[in-house]
Amino acid sequence: MRLNVLLEGVEPLVTSGLTNPEIMAICDDSRDVKPGSLFVAIRGLRSDGNCFLGDAVSAGAVSVASDSCLEGFSREFPDVAAVQVRDSRYALGILARNFYRDPSSMLMMCGITGTNGKTTVGYLVKSILKASGKMSGLIGTVGYEIGDERLTASHTTPSAVVLQGLLSQMVQRGIMEAVIEVTSHALALLRTAGCLFDIVVFTNVTRDHFDFHGNFENYFNTKLRLFSSELLKPATDFPDVRAFVNLDDPYGERVLRACSVSAWSYAIDCHADIRAEDIVITFEGTSFTAQTPKGSFKVQSPLVGRHNVSNILAAIGVGLSRGSSIAMIQDGIASLRCVPGRFEKIDEGQKYGVVVDYAHTGDALDKLLNTACSLTEGRLITVFGCGGDRDQGKRFVMGKIAATLSDLVIVTSDNPRTEDPNRIICDVVDGIVASDSSSIYEVVPDRSEAIRAAVRVARPGDLVVIAGKGHENYQIVGDCRLYFDDRCVAREAIVSEHGRI
Repeated sequence: MRLNVLLEGVEPLVTSGLTNPEIMAICDDSRDVKPGSLFVAIRGLRSDGNCFLGDAVSAGAVSVASDSCLEGFSREFPDVAAVQVRDSRYALGILARNFYRDPSSMLMMCGITGTNGKTTVGYLVKSILKASGKMSGLIGTVGYEIGDERLTASHTTPSAVVLQGLLSQMVQRGIMEAVIEVTSHALALLRTAGCLFDIVVFTNVTRDHFDFHGNFENYFNTKLRLFSSELLKPATDFPDVRAFVNLDDPYGERVLRACSVSAWSYAIDCHADIRAEDIVITFEGTSFTAQTPKGSFKVQSPLVGRHNVSNILAAIGVGLSRGSSIAMIQDGIASLRCVPGRFEKIDEGQKYGVVVDYAHTGDALDKLLNTACSLTEGRLITVFGCGGDRDQGKRFVMGKIAATLSDLVIVTSDNPRTEDPNRIICDVVDGIVASDSSSIYEVVPDRSEAIRAAVRVARPGDLVVIAGKGHENYQIVGDCRLYFDDRCVAREAIVSEHGRI
């Protein structure tokens, strides 16, 4: 595709060098450049792509784009087409959209945002669509799915180039539905530039990513962008309802007011368009009656917890908007046995429960442990830590929550990254001590040993909750990404201790 075609919608400020080369690929990482590439220089959080323009040319780039002045580059590389743009991140999205021939326009795009619940809602929506006879693609935290093919995820919402490429693969395979988790980072960094959504969902907003956004209001307003006309397709023949908003969340009303399309609310604790009644939650699953504008019906789900009732209500709304029948919605919900790393039960025949969950924010941990408390007759033993190089303020909060709701807390490492693991643990312990709780706590920095310690002390009827990493099969220590899976470690620990049960 020629450069001038790719630039439609970008409005370049200055162009120089070869004016219209054939572009064979687009990338924003100089290490991915191959002959015929267009390299877009992005100023990132840790490095500046403008420092690698020469490397990109050496690797075969025939064009570069940047929102910095490229006069010096053009003098050094007069044969390379150089394009100065207003915003490299936005331009990257539009260029990728054009390169892949605007795949989002050929898909029914469902975007889900919120601090917690995005992954579960996405899996539920995909399951409902499958029960309705519709193949879909899923892009989110656990991984990327194109129909039944699963790919490893680099980010919950990938870079604009990767995202457009995935959407293009869906179109090529005849898939018509795309379900996408849209993070605040993705919205702030314009990874969704070039995409327009048909349906959008707001799950909740609680403290997270303050290291990036600075404060709560900035964080919330970033998520709010998904409900603006800039990211939504113009009015189409369907559906008449295109946004679904959790009114149980204190910020739900603000999201409703900001919606540029018609919306339905959903809630458990207040009046809403979609709501749940007669909720019953056991360790085996959840049941309730869903009241909707299209009628009431019984819901049975293997998913556990009150928070999952809210997630199911959101998915019901999307299913109804997509024309799924009540029977299809019921079947889709019932057939989703488990979401990886979300209240995932580890059963090796032991007489106590073990659950692995991704909860890594105060709100998520609170909901997880409240659910766990209601389901155990014995003690609640919680193993968790907090990630390094991330919002430090939530460590105290999570420590306090864990101590308040648990009988025994084992504080350990999560993904310490470049921080001292012991410093992170101290921040968590400060919260535990401040809770003035009667719970006992231990510090076991080695995560594997912490899980084994929890299993060793578990008695029949107890429930061990291992929180923070969920589906992740790695641990980041320094700059190293080491294999580590809470679920595998827990299974091994249970089996090694099974002789005493």
